[in-house]
Amino acid sequence: MSEHAANAPTVCAPRRSIYDPANGHFRFLTVYAESPDCAKAARDMVSSYLQAWGLPHAVDAAQLVVSELVGNVVHHAVPDDCLTRPGAARKIDVLVKAWPGWLFIGVADEDSTPPDLPAGEFVSPELAGDFAEALLPDHGRGLLLVQRLADAVWWSPKGPGGKTVWCRFDLDDGTPDRQL
Repeated sequence: MSEHAANAPTVCAPRRSIYDPANGHFRFLTVYAESPDCAKAARDMVSSYLQAWGLPHAVDAAQLVVSELVGNVVHHAVPDDCLTRPGAARKIDVLVKAWPGWLFIGVADEDSTPPDLPAGEFVSPELAGDFAEALLPDHGRGLLLVQRLADAVWWSPKGPGGKTVWCRFDLDDGTPDRQL
């Protein structure tokens, strides 16, 4: 290598702004299940960032999904023994990730018990006739709503205890394509 080449300035790709949506976005909020406004705080955070990221069309579905998932933690999650402290509040982490074409929402809690994700509809509504209300499950309707709104729903274990329930919205055409 010549001395001239060794001292030549390195040419790098220009840095894009952190506000450029091609870079993706990530936000995280911790709320506590014992707080009476934890679901509202999570909905407001999701709305605020989706608006700022130019995804106002995804706000309604994302807010409903976050509200249902946070509500499930409030009503059902019991921290694992390794995470339980007497009198401690139950921590809920809400994650929002936007990437070109996708929106990911995760709600993490301290209970490693897998969520009871609905398997789908077992009986055709046409077969139920006048008794369609009999098809509604006694529990799990919130996760059924989440599955209807999101393009994918799954869960993953978290650290020494707990889990995260994830949702993915496909935004290829600029709007979530799922409707209730």
